[in-house]
Amino acid sequence: MALVELSVVEQRYRAVLAVLAGEAVVDVAAHHRVSRQSVHTWLARYRADGLSGLADRSRRPASCPHQAPPQVEAVVCELRREHPRWGPRRLVHELSRGGRVDPVPSRMTVHRILVRHGLIEPRSRRKKRADYVRWERSAPMALWQIDIVGGILLVDGTEVKVVTGVDDHSRFCVIAAVVARATGRAVCLALIEALRRYGMPEEILTDNGKQFTDRFGRGGEVLFDRICRENGITHRLTQPASPTTTGKVERFHQSLRPELLNDRPPFENVLAVQAAIDTWVTDYNCDRPHQGIGDAYPATRFATGQTERAAATAAVHAGLPLRVPAILTPALEPTLDLAAEPAAESVAELAVAQEDGAVRENATAPRTDLLYRGGPVEFERVVPTGGNLGVRGKQFWLGPARVGQTITFWADHQLIHLLAAGTRIKTVRSHLSSADLTALAARGGRPAGPSPLPPLDPAATALEVDRTVNRNGNITLGQHSVFIAEILAGRRVGVRIEPTVLLVFDPQTRELLRTRPNPLTWDQAHRVQSVRPAEPPPRPRTEPVTVQRRVSASGVITVASQPISLGRAQAGAVVTVHVSDTTLTVDTPDGQQRTYRRATDQPVRSIKAYRPRTTTHVS
Repeated sequence: MALVELSVVEQRYRAVLAVLAGEAVVDVAAHHRVSRQSVHTWLARYRADGLSGLADRSRRPASCPHQAPPQVEAVVCELRREHPRWGPRRLVHELSRGGRVDPVPSRMTVHRILVRHGLIEPRSRRKKRADYVRWERSAPMALWQIDIVGGILLVDGTEVKVVTGVDDHSRFCVIAAVVARATGRAVCLALIEALRRYGMPEEILTDNGKQFTDRFGRGGEVLFDRICRENGITHRLTQPASPTTTGKVERFHQSLRPELLNDRPPFENVLAVQAAIDTWVTDYNCDRPHQGIGDAYPATRFATGQTERAAATAAVHAGLPLRVPAILTPALEPTLDLAAEPAAESVAELAVAQEDGAVRENATAPRTDLLYRGGPVEFERVVPTGGNLGVRGKQFWLGPARVGQTITFWADHQLIHLLAAGTRIKTVRSHLSSADLTALAARGGRPAGPSPLPPLDPAATALEVDRTVNRNGNITLGQHSVFIAEILAGRRVGVRIEPTVLLVFDPQTRELLRTRPNPLTWDQAHRVQSVRPAEPPPRPRTEPVTVQRRVSASGVITVASQPISLGRAQAGAVVTVHVSDTTLTVDTPDGQQRTYRRATDQPVRSIKAYRPRTTTHVS
């Protein structure tokens, strides 16, 4: 390197001597293959500094206005060494809180400082996946996400687990209970403690663990489901193999494990684990910003929204205490005062007591007030992925929109009512025998209360019933066979019985399909099987009805008893007609539309085009 530098200085010195000897600058520059400006620069530097002025000089600027001062770099590096898990974003937040530097550097400036001093390894940024659907409830206590995390070792070699729960809106940790074994009863005790402390959320989201549901077992109600149901909490389940659905509590585990549980010696006992987790959770809730909520503190966001929600729902929850199943009462005897503030170690002590034999998992001690002695039965089922529930050999279609929901069945010999969150969504005729009801009661069912339907009012002006249209287009009401429509054959319809008319409608959308004269007297209508009080009357469709017609040999079609002449040139063609209240719009095969004024008020009785019969000639 020194030889190269000496050669460069020598060449420049010869160029300077040549100019001083009287040669032209242009000729010297051309000889050395440099610009005239370079030769003039060498001359000026030689006259000022002599031979040393011809050596290479650094091109580094004298100052860098955008570089952080050394004092700022020292503070950043000091904080990073004190807290090795703090990244640039957290360091910027702490610098802004403490007032240690002014102005506070940006996140990228802090990142470059850490890279320059070797405190982090630079790496390429990961691309964000676009297939995730991110969501968040709009207020605290609207949804809790609950899960279980394990892998915590004690000095005696045993493993304990932690029941965790996070508020969806604020990321506030509402449950962090250490249990010796994650049994269904231990999870329920942890849930009850959280409900005592913070109140009842509107919904709880869990995975499909056996502590939370029997979705893939016999389909009965587990203790966790029962606590949610009796306290008016909607229990939601994730799809199988979908951990991102409960992503907020899973992200909570990604902070809990590396910061507290990993790379440390085993704990002495369960209480020591609980004490360490309580300390960590206090810091997590109150003293560290959460990037998922704009660097706000979970406790601040939880308390603010909870106050607003409590004021809005005070009238709804007034006088509604926490309902605890009697099967858990022995384990909760030390804390039966549900309005009292629980001790920090109460959950851990209850878990230890239950594992020592005070309470056994899935104890089935009979309750005299729940013994089935005949009559209607209530039980729960979770809607499977296909949206089709099966009960005792019969399918109940609920659709993909209700997948994962818990549906309550009210069943007797006459009717089966399906309810979601206390609201009746469907009523069908019962296929269950006494043996079926007894079997359902023995497999997680219970004696049912009053029917979800109000009793029939003799003064009512309308009744409703569901029927299936047979292949001839008829239904049976009492002893009367009523023609509805052949096109509705095989379809389940609702019938609103009014004193003089029958209104046939779709039970799902309550869209009016047909009207027919009522052949029943009012006394006969009250004696129709499976009749119920009427809901608001069905409404006809507001958009046009689309039908097909085949043009006759004379060029005519008939829609709603109204003949329309299209011309013999269209004979045999199939056309589409849009029928509204005032017009008939015909789409012809040549791509044109013809609109005619509606001349009748007759309903449309046929949708598809008539297909002529094919005849076979035998010669």
